[in-house]
Amino acid sequence: MKQIRLLLFSMLLLLPLFAQAIEIESVTLPDTIQLQGKTLQLNGAGIRTKFFFDIYVGGLYLEQHASSAKAVLADHGVKRVTMNFLYGKVGREKLTDGWEEGFEKNQSHKQMQALNERLGQFNALFTDARRGDSVVFDFLGDGSTHVSFNGSEKGVINGVDFQQALLAVWLGKKPADSDLKDAMLGQ
Repeated sequence: MKQIRLLLFSMLLLLPLFAQAIEIESVTLPDTIQLQGKTLQLNGAGIRTKFFFDIYVGGLYLEQHASSAKAVLADHGVKRVTMNFLYGKVGREKLTDGWEEGFEKNQSHKQMQALNERLGQFNALFTDARRGDSVVFDFLGDGSTHVSFNGSEKGVINGVDFQQALLAVWLGKKPADSDLKDAMLGQ
């Protein structure tokens, strides 16, 4: 089932540039967005699954297309990651446990020591997520990460190192979902 979705998504990426949006599981993702006066293009999107359940549609927006996680993580330009929830309810504790696991899998012990306080601040921004909810992460060029829930900004976490660690949850060597990583990289 995942391969079929990835194939369909890959075919959608080949649509002409004048296409206005793509749709995955009834979630519409625009081809481009405006952020800080820059036009970001949808680099790729896919579904985060866990134990055969579709949890959310994740999308990655970049200034220029990148098919390598290394290139995305090294780029300090403006980026956006979107999460549009498909699952009935994902509790706050599940979300924060997931963030902590994703950070720990992709960061050294020393890096985690530098990130722990900010990860705690980040986790405090979350509440339960339900089907239809959206979370947006805006990675700005000044090193700040803005977190919005259903269109309302919840907080800002500073540091390029935090940006890279958060992106590594999706794009790192041990991502939360390797199929979603490939999809976000347009593969």
